[in-house]
This record gives sequence, C-alpha cells and structure tokens, in this order.
Amino acid sequence: MKLAERQKAEAEVRRRYELLKDSMDERVARHWAATEAIAIGHSGVAIVARATGMAPRRIGLGKRELRGAAGDVPVVKVRRRGSGRRPHEEVHPELVPALLALVDPETRGDPESALRWSKKSTHTLSDEMFNTHGIRVGDKTVARLLRENGYSLQATHKTVEGKQHPDRDAQFKHINRKAAECMKKGTPFISVDTKKKELVGNFKNAGAEWQPQDTPELVDVHDFPDQALGKAIPYGVFDVADNSGFVNVGTDHDTPAFAVASIGAWWNMVGRKRYPDSKDLFITADAGGSNGHRPRAWKLELQQLADRLGIAIHVSHFPPGTSKWNKIEHRLFSFISINWRGRPLRTYETVINLISNTTNRGGLVVHARLDKRRYPTGREISAKEMKTLNIEREPFHGDWNYTVRPRAAA
Repeated sequence: MKLAERQKAEAEVRRRYELLKDSMDERVARHWAATEAIAIGHSGVAIVARATGMAPRRIGLGKRELRGAAGDVPVVKVRRRGSGRRPHEEVHPELVPALLALVDPETRGDPESALRWSKKSTHTLSDEMFNTHGIRVGDKTVARLLRENGYSLQATHKTVEGKQHPDRDAQFKHINRKAAECMKKGTPFISVDTKKKELVGNFKNAGAEWQPQDTPELVDVHDFPDQALGKAIPYGVFDVADNSGFVNVGTDHDTPAFAVASIGAWWNMVGRKRYPDSKDLFITADAGGSNGHRPRAWKLELQQLADRLGIAIHVSHFPPGTSKWNKIEHRLFSFISINWRGRPLRTYETVINLISNTTNRGGLVVHARLDKRRYPTGREISAKEMKTLNIEREPFHGDWNYTVRPRAAA
C-alpha cells in the first residue's frame, strides 16, 4: 500500500472511530477495530492503531476473539470507563521526582532549558529505581516519563569533542546552578558565540529547498572570495529565558572587540528594554575564540562595557572541547542554518533578511543587523592595563568563572 493510500485509509478509520467511540464499550471497540484492520489487509493493524490510538496488541486480541482463538469471553464482563490498571506515576506519586533526581547528576546543559541530555540508559534507570527506591518500573515507562519531562537520548559521538577536562562535569553543574538562579531572579542570561563565517556572493550553500522542477539556483563553479563583497561574520547573542536571538553580522575580523561590541549592541537595542531594572548580566561562552577565557582583550573589552553600562557582568566559560553544549548552538545557530540552506548568500542584505526571518515552532524571534566597522587584529594588552581591571574570580575555576564590575563602583 502506497503512502497516499495509507494516509487516506487512516483518515477514514479515524472519522468512523470519532463517530462511534462514545457508543462502544471496550470489547465492542476492539472487535470493531479488528474488523477495520482485517478489511484493510496488509498494515491494517498499524493503520487502525495510529487512527484510533489503540494499542496494536489490543487490536490483535480483537482479531483472535473474532476468529474464536481467545476462547469464550462473556459479553457482560466489560470494564467500566476509567477502570483498569492506573499509570505508574499515579500509583507512585514519588516516581517522577525520584527518576529525575537520578538523571540530573548525569545531565549536560541547563536544567531550565527545553532540551536536556542523559547518558544513562533506560534499563539502568529502571534498575536504579528499584534498587534505590523500591519501585518496579519498566524501561519503556522510564523512556516515556523522560520524554514527557523534556529529555532525549543523544548519540555518544555527538557528545564527545576531543580530550575531556577533568573538571568538565563540575563546570557543567556550576553553570547549571548559576543559570537556574538567574532564571529564578529574572536576571538576563545570554549564550554567545560566533557562527561559522560565510562567503558573500553567488556561491553554493549546502542543502536544498523546494523549487519548480528543473529550475535550480545557478551559482559559481568555484568558491573564490569575492573581493567586492567579502565575508559575513555572524556573532550571536541568545536570550535563554526569552527564546530570542540577536545577530551582529560583521565584515572585518572576529576579535574580542567585535564580540563585546555585539553584546553591547544587543543590550542597547534589546536587553535594556527587556530588563530595565537589571544591574547584572550573566554570559555563557566557549573556552576559545574571540570570547575565550584566555584573551586579555576579551576581559578588557568587557571591563569597558561594564563601565559604560554600569552593570556587573558575570561570565562562565564552557570547558575546552564542549562548544556543542553552548545553548546558542542548538537554540539559534542550527535554525539559522536550516533557514538559509540551499540559498546563495549573494548580498549582505540577503544574509540579514534570512537571519531575521528565522523562527521555529517554539516561537523563536531573531533580530539582525550589519556591522561594517573595522576590528583590527594583533592588539596587545599590557600587564599594567590588566591590573586596572575590576575582576572578581570565583573560588571554583576563577579562570572560567568571574565577574567584571564597573570600575566606578570599585
């Protein structure tokens, strides 16, 4: 049966089921579903199950009963509506909190986010639930409860990047605690990073989009940089609580000055209006690049920004080799890439428009602007200049976790 035929059959079964479901008891319903499945033939059970929400096993029982393989089933023995075995989480109200408590220590990322990762298998969690709490629960139920609470199982090869730092997990937990505190207090919490640089011009862009048949976009054979147009350097700021993004598209170099200028532009154009009373800003960033924890220029630029804005800037860097865990990667950049896949980035206007029109089912809103200012490389910061900075390093990994306060308040 072709896909179109399956979809049509499913729609017809669903329509009939909606008309009959309130007048059928459990036994009649499974016999009706069984006759529908038999009438459809191949894939009938699967089609009826999707259309009605019945378990395939229940439809199979109906088929056996119709064929006399299930023995004599008294017509009067029908369960009352709402009867039957209750879900595990109703029988054991402590089940879900206990399960999440088992998973949380092994979780990567911010616990306030819509997406979380677990490295424990459902079989292991099922065993631990019984060993730790004395609750017997199957691995399929564990998987269902995890999905309902925002977890998904991620492949191992997507979670390991290079050599692991010994304090990797501890830093994740530290960031999680700080992020949760910010979300609770209403403190602005942003995730920042530079997206991959893009050549601007009539070049091939990976991916495909729907076009009239035999009318593909024609692009240059060779991807040689166009001196007249250059490159686009998107620096992103993702507001985690607001699920909104801001992208400053540079045309010169990706330097610490450019990174902090992008954060400052977000604050002036978006953040100041959204958080008018805030005296703090929490930033999570990668360990390397223009916003890494090593460049002196990054800290100097942050100090100058804190002085101008009059706010304390709290920074936490992800451990080396863990850039994929930065929220901006999968909450903003991934959707930008999806939105412009297969589209040649012929002009800067095209780049800005495609970024600004990026959205998702979660209601993501993105603002973008073009930054044509010059950001020279090779700037050296002296030790004398570094001594003038008003930086407070935290007891745990002060190189990764620190606060830059306005010098006027020192």
